[in-house]
Amino acid sequence: MAEIVLDHLVKKYGDGFPAVNDVSLDIADGEFMILVGPSGCGKSTLLRMIVGLEDITSGDLKINGKRVNELAPRDRNLAMVFQNYALYPHLSVFENIAFPLRLQKGHHDEQEIRRKVNSAADMLELSEHLQRKPANLSGGQRQRVAMGRAIVRDADAFLFDEPLSNLDAKLRGQMRTEIARMQRRLGVTTVYVTHDQTEAMTLGDRVAVLKKGVLQQCASPRELYEQPVNLFVAGFIGSPPMNFLPARVDGSTLRLPLVDVPVPSSLAEKIAGKELVIVGVRPEHFKDASLHDSAPQDAVRFHAPVDVTEWLGNEQYAYIPFEAEPAVQAKLEELDRDLDGEGMRTQLVVNLDARSRIREGDEAELLFDPSTMHVFDPETGVCLTRDEQEAGRIAAESEADRKRALERSKLRDTGAGTGEESSATINA
Repeated sequence: MAEIVLDHLVKKYGDGFPAVNDVSLDIADGEFMILVGPSGCGKSTLLRMIVGLEDITSGDLKINGKRVNELAPRDRNLAMVFQNYALYPHLSVFENIAFPLRLQKGHHDEQEIRRKVNSAADMLELSEHLQRKPANLSGGQRQRVAMGRAIVRDADAFLFDEPLSNLDAKLRGQMRTEIARMQRRLGVTTVYVTHDQTEAMTLGDRVAVLKKGVLQQCASPRELYEQPVNLFVAGFIGSPPMNFLPARVDGSTLRLPLVDVPVPSSLAEKIAGKELVIVGVRPEHFKDASLHDSAPQDAVRFHAPVDVTEWLGNEQYAYIPFEAEPAVQAKLEELDRDLDGEGMRTQLVVNLDARSRIREGDEAELLFDPSTMHVFDPETGVCLTRDEQEAGRIAAESEADRKRALERSKLRDTGAGTGEESSATINA
């Protein structure tokens, strides 16, 4: 296992373009770190710099305290799992997994190779496929073979480069579970690149959000969701994404397109002197007023015409168009481009309870709690309502959860070896 430290890493290509621009990260021993962002944000380049497939223009990369900038990939003891699996089609599953061991001539005898391969195959449910060729396997099975090849190396860290992007939605969900279970069981430091924020939120201990080569925020999924530092992070994290509405500042009132919202004195001080701000509200924070008789005392109610509804069984979405202030429309369009958006119309997305009888064409009565709002400076994108104290509490809680999960995994493995798994798990 390994601690990986990125100290002001920069990667510039021949034309001087900084694909990675001054990124610093401390990845703890045994941590599952996600690198996420839209296409072209530099996440894959950063991963390739860690493994040694890209030169580092400036900055230091340290593994277990040792600077490795000039070390060849084979000397860094890192195992990489590629997007396209990189399997040898003429070799069996067994030989594909054993390949890195056979490369280390003289280091492993045949008995040890067989033991390591069989152990990895058992973990990944590949034992019955060891004599098959990759062409005869499903996409999920091929990805497990690639993971098995990484496991047998006893590497200090695993690096994943969008490993699930070639799989269909159902398989992606299954493989997310497999990867999470494997990482916890082995306790190996893992760096995982994805453009899918759902993968990022479900897999990572911490998530590093990148935009145009610059690190925007690195935090636990919950902190990113509840306490984003800026407009970009707030818009990237969450599905459906956060609603952004222009708001005109009128003393201690924010005048949104659909409703006027009173603000507390603490926020009024922060927005004093501004004419316009951008208000962010998550879709799930809007409620159908007819289903919530016991709404918070400070809840704001308003009526709005519903354009379209989508019922999904366990939830329902309503879409409500609105007119954006021209002064912030350009900022919202820029954000949409940064997030790889397709220039959708300006609309409010509301996550209604599945029981709601609101339908398209209705005049819906909705409510939301103003304390759930995020307020952003339209010029800088900075979140004016971020609570640093609450963010610190979430970070400490998430780190404690990570350490407990690793400890439980160790206890389960110990119990499996001694026949005491159930008691070890209960005592954990």
